[in-house]
Amino acid sequence: MSKVLHSQCTIGIIGGMSWESTQTYYQLINQGVKRELGGLHSADILLHSLDFAQVADLQAEDDWPAMAALLIDSGLRLKAAGAQGILIATNTMHKVADEVQAATRLPLIHIADATAAAIKAAGLSKIALLGTNFTMTQDFYRQRLVEAGLTVMVPEESERNEVHRIIYKELCQGQFTEKSRQRYIEIIAQLAEQGAEGVILGCTEIGLLIKQADSPIPVFDTTQIHAEAAVEFLLRANNQSL
Repeated sequence: MSKVLHSQCTIGIIGGMSWESTQTYYQLINQGVKRELGGLHSADILLHSLDFAQVADLQAEDDWPAMAALLIDSGLRLKAAGAQGILIATNTMHKVADEVQAATRLPLIHIADATAAAIKAAGLSKIALLGTNFTMTQDFYRQRLVEAGLTVMVPEESERNEVHRIIYKELCQGQFTEKSRQRYIEIIAQLAEQGAEGVILGCTEIGLLIKQADSPIPVFDTTQIHAEAAVEFLLRANNQSL
């Protein structure tokens, strides 16, 4: 791999959902580019950070067309600014990823596809999924994992509701408590006892609370995986331009 960027590729990030995890994306992508290229290299990034309160209200109203319009507008603004690829820095909003990609006509790095590839590379096939209720129960996310050959497990309804509540009421508001960490640990342990070989931290905030040391089975942090996929996209695009 060449260590010189002759013509940089720019990636556009639709972020702010929440900003707590978006800042982690920014850090991880830049760290990844520096790791590969060394010196003073960093990633060529355009970031549009949305107001998450508006998005969360639309989610609560189940108004996905309005959310699609919001993210399409963001993607088009990033494209107009020079983005050559798009990354949606959240799991749940990948429900409208196809609409964003179709409207922008840009490559979109899908978080579920990147996560499925990482799980398969680890040799696992039966995986637990934690995230918002949207992510855990709807086909837009789970089906992509199934189509990749994975068996997907989720917690029981009461535990799903607790995972969801902690995300919105605590993690997305920058609150990380030991009580909630222990609750997540208990849920992961139960899924492991039921046969899960690994667990997807399928909300970009969960990785701010749960680490590998907290789990008896391999943890797949979607923020880290997605950021690494962005690094690979940037480096591949730059090498193709040489």
